[in-house]
Amino acid sequence: MAKPYKCQKKGAGRHVQLPEWLQASEAWATLPPGPRALYIELKRRYNGGNNGDIILSHRDAATALNVHRNTVGPWFRELEERGFIAMTQAPHLGPSGIGTASVWALGELPTRDGKPATKRFMSWRKKQKPRTKNRTPRHNGCDSQLANAVKQPAAVLKIVT
Repeated sequence: MAKPYKCQKKGAGRHVQLPEWLQASEAWATLPPGPRALYIELKRRYNGGNNGDIILSHRDAATALNVHRNTVGPWFRELEERGFIAMTQAPHLGPSGIGTASVWALGELPTRDGKPATKRFMSWRKKQKPRTKNRTPRHNGCDSQLANAVKQPAAVLKIVT
């Protein structure tokens, strides 16, 4: 016989787990909020055995994140460039004219077909801007025409009547 206080319990429900080592990576730390939300939505659709078969179109992602569908395209590219996700099947129109959405794989987990996790985002580094030359400041009176012009007295014009 079940105990009366346990009758209503169904479990804790589903959750999305973001490991500490993923959050500590430079790729995650510099990621803007929009792509982070998209990654969490992709991870939400992962059920423990479908990595490499996660289906998420731009329209579905836009609806889930409550943004315009043109907004999520750069977010997908950002996540791909950093190595968080990889496209396993591109979107296309089928023979009957019905479109199929993109199929994605998460980079932190092994795929369904046995390929190990790539974890490319761990080696991602922020592109640094090229350094400008550091000019050493010149000391006073050195090779400057302006400095020489200041040292010489100015010519005085006399008006003769």
